[in-house]
This record gives sequence, structure tokens and C-alpha cells, in this order.
Amino acid sequence: MVNAIIGIAGASGSGKTTIANRIHEAIKTDAVLITHDSYYRAHPELDLETRAGINYDHPDSLETSLLIQHLKDLKDGKSVEVPQYDFTVHQRKKSTVTVKPVSMVLVEGILIFTDPVLRELFDIKVFVDTDPDICLARRIRRDVETRGRTLDSVLNQYITTVKPMYHEFVEPSKRYADIIIPEGGYNEVANGVIIAEAKSIIRKNKRLQDII
Repeated sequence: MVNAIIGIAGASGSGKTTIANRIHEAIKTDAVLITHDSYYRAHPELDLETRAGINYDHPDSLETSLLIQHLKDLKDGKSVEVPQYDFTVHQRKKSTVTVKPVSMVLVEGILIFTDPVLRELFDIKVFVDTDPDICLARRIRRDVETRGRTLDSVLNQYITTVKPMYHEFVEPSKRYADIIIPEGGYNEVANGVIIAEAKSIIRKNKRLQDII
């Protein structure tokens, strides 16, 4: 049974994935991590060049309705099939990953606080607030090393879509956060507080289940 869902948002390269992974590792088998990026829409009708030109930092690029349904299903005790996305070709993979309901679900993504229905599903909302220059440096390293992009393509995407969409959608969504963490995964105090709270939620619900 899912007892709590924690949403972790912030700019691309802010360190939200690092925080999500640290919480996940601390809770281990009592938590599962889902990334909003897995829900990028499939476009089999488009060629690679056209797919590469899509604005992936706009909310419309994601099938958020499917993520919402999956979270509701998990809360109802049902397993879900989470899609997988191949960033090297900008396309969904044919395979999915089965996610079973556990005590805590962690959801991370840049746009998860922009949708009011999705936002209401989070019991704790965390926003990772990191200097834009640091975010850009991390994004360049990640996209070049793991996603097969060129430096020019990364910088062009940042200028044309990433930065404008951050100011239009991501940064304003910070006002919905319960907790704002400066400097992402390197903020040991904030990470410790969130991990402690997550563990406390799990312990309380386990005690409740034992009573029942």
C-alpha cells in the first residue's frame, strides 16, 4: 500500500535526481522512484530530425495524464507498467518497467508541479533551487556523455527552449513547494531532513498496519 508520494521538482541539472536517489537508497525496499521523463510522448510518425526539434521542456511534451493514472493505480494497490524513454533517439522504448505499490513513491521531474491534478497527489512537494550556471554545466556533461549530443546542440536547446520554459513554467511552480532546497544534492542538512521525514512516515504507517 502506498502511504505517501513525494514530488521532487527543479530545473534540469538542479540535482533533483540526486536527491531522489538518496532518499530511495535510504528507504530501500519501502520506496520506488518514478521519473516524469519516462512519460515523454511517443512520436513514431516523425523522423529523428523532426523529433529532435520538439520542445521537450513544455508540459505538452509529456503524457502527464498517464503518470497521474499510474499514481492513482499505485495508491489503489495496483501494479503499473511505466514507459521507458530513449533520449538518444527521442523515442519511447517498446519495453516497460513493472512498478508495484510500496510504502512510498518518489516522483521527480522539472514540470511535475505545473499540473494541478498531479500536484494534488503529492503529500510532500520539494523544489530544488540551484544556480542556473551550475545547472547548465551539469546538463552539458550529462547530454554529451550519456545522450550522444553535441555541445552545440545542447547549447542551442538550452537557449531556445530550456531557459525560456524554465522561466515560464518551472520557476513559477516553486511557489507550490512545501520545502525548497538550495544547491540540490550537496545540501546535506536538507537531504537529511527529508530522509528523516520519509522514514518517519514509513515507521508510523507500519505501526498503524500492525495495530490493524
